[in-house]
Amino acid sequence: MGKKLNWVVAAAALVSLAGAASAASTDGKNRKVLVQNISSQQVNNLYASPITAKTWEEDLLGQRTLAAGSSIEANIDNGTNQCMYDLKVVMANGKTFEHRSVNVCAASKWVIGDSGESVQ
Repeated sequence: MGKKLNWVVAAAALVSLAGAASAASTDGKNRKVLVQNISSQQVNNLYASPITAKTWEEDLLGQRTLAAGSSIEANIDNGTNQCMYDLKVVMANGKTFEHRSVNVCAASKWVIGDSGESVQ
């Protein structure tokens, strides 16, 4: 009987893991945004957090920077199937630009310039 109970527990665990995996699967929406830095400063940090988050999530650039005149395709998808995100960059001179409530499932480009930013 003990072996049978162990088998039932193991099967239940596998069903539970399969359900969690399918819940975390992609919904087919593109959450990649091209970030274009047309400013004269490099971007030191790039953040994207769901609008429900209380703090900024990890820096999407990591140890890298985004040089002036360069662009990067940022994968905004954090596995939650959310589309609404707040975006933030920190420039080399310390200036920050934030764009709130961006639908990253529809937006395809975020342009950072010396005098401001825009989402397209």
